[in-house]
Amino acid sequence: MRSVPEKETMDAIAELFKGFADSTRVHILALLSRQELCVTDIAQTVDVSQSAISHQLRILKQMHLIKFRREGKNILYSLADDHVKTILQMGLEHVLE
Repeated sequence: MRSVPEKETMDAIAELFKGFADSTRVHILALLSRQELCVTDIAQTVDVSQSAISHQLRILKQMHLIKFRREGKNILYSLADDHVKTILQMGLEHVLE
C-alpha cells in the first residue's frame, strides 16, 4: 500500500465524499450515470421541486462531480467523468454486500 496521503489530499477526498452524503444528490448522480438530463427531467424522476434540484446540481457542479452543456434553450447535465460513475458503482456494491 502507498504511504498515507498529505493532509491536503485527505481533505480533498473528504470534500469529494460530501457530494455523496445526500440521498437526493446520489439519486441525481445515479440518473446522470445513465444519460444526460435537464433539470425538469431530473425533478420529475426524483419527485422533488425544480428549485431543490437546481440547488443540488449547483453543489454537484461546485464539487466537480457533474458537468453541463447547452443545447438550444436547455441545459443538459452529465457526470463529470468516469471516476464519478466508478465511485457510485463501488458504493452501491459495498452497500449491497
